[in-house]
This record gives sequence, C-alpha cells and structure tokens, in this order.
Amino acid sequence: MQTSESFVLSALLSFSGGLQDAYTYNVRGRVFANAQTGNVVLMSQSFMQGEIARGLHYMGPLAAFALGIFIAERIENRYKDSKAFHWRQIIILIEMIVLAVVGVMSSKLDIPANMLVSFACAMQVQTFRTVRGYGYASTMCIGNLRSGTESFSQYLRSKNKDALFKSLHFFGIILFFAIGAGFGGVVSSMVGIRTIWISTVLLLLAAVMMIQKKSSI
Repeated sequence: MQTSESFVLSALLSFSGGLQDAYTYNVRGRVFANAQTGNVVLMSQSFMQGEIARGLHYMGPLAAFALGIFIAERIENRYKDSKAFHWRQIIILIEMIVLAVVGVMSSKLDIPANMLVSFACAMQVQTFRTVRGYGYASTMCIGNLRSGTESFSQYLRSKNKDALFKSLHFFGIILFFAIGAGFGGVVSSMVGIRTIWISTVLLLLAAVMMIQKKSSI
C-alpha cells in the first residue's frame, strides 16, 4: 500500500479539506471551496433572481475547481513514471504555494482567493482518491457517507468483517472532515484571513510522510 492510501494521511487531508471549506465560507464571502453542488445552487438562484454579479461570485470557484482537476490529471499523466520524485508530491507543493498566497490576499480579493482555494481543493481530490484501496474523497462528504452506509448495511446483512472495516474507514474520514470544519470555523473567527496557512502546514506534514515512507523502502 502506498503512503498516499494510508488512513493517517487521508485523515490529515480530510481535516485540511474541512478547514478549507469553513475558511472560505466564514472568511471569504460565504462561498464553499469544496462543495461545488452548493455553489451551483447559489449561482443558479442568483442568476434567476437577476443578481448577475452575485451569480458570478459563485461561478468563479466552479471554473477554478474544474481547472484544478484538469491540471492535476495532466501532471499525473506527464510525471507518473518519474523515478526522481512522485507526481503527488508536485501536487502537494502546488497546493501549498497556492494556499500560502491566499493567506496574504486581502478581503477585497475574496473572489480570486476563493477560486485559488477551489483550485487547490480540486487538485487534492483528483490526486488522493483511495484510502486502503477504497475510493473516497478528501474534500467532501456525500460520496463517503454513501459508501460508508452501504458497507455498514452489507456488514449487518452478511456479518462480513471486511465490510465493517471498510465502513469504519469512510466514517472515520467524515469525522476528521467534520473536526477540520469545526476547527476551521472557530479559528477563522479569531485569526481571519491567515487561517488558511494551517492547511499549508498540514500539507507539508503530508509531504514529509510521503518522503519518509519512500526513504524507508
């Protein structure tokens, strides 16, 4: 199993994902960095009500999220066979730089700041997609909730411990996302714009974990 699939690393990334969502919602104009479904709803509602500027406020993160997925996929395709470094380390480095920049952007730049956070979130969700072989998302909960509940139902029916083990992984990821969101909401009310730097530190820890694992092989 690769380090990128370990539960510890996945929990760390999920905590960071929850923090980023709380940050953009509480500090950057009530826009979701990760939950693009919410942004689609708010964007469409704004356009229907004739509030074009507000609709564009939500459209920016959507476009940035799509771009993040596209760039991450291109990086994977180009560097997945590299022997010098792992392509996921490139993604983490880009995320760290982007989020560090967001932490120095004033409140007058909320729209581009939200776009940058959404871009970083998209790169992360595209890059880290499995935990112990199970497909998951580190920056949102709906898919994890579906998979976890499905696996738990299978366990109740078959008493298959593998299904229980799988469901606990998904529920654990959701728990860490929720803790990250709560933590981000509380800290952002005290620290403000620079709260996002906590995610930069968490990503640095993730990068160190990957490097240490590679060195020990």
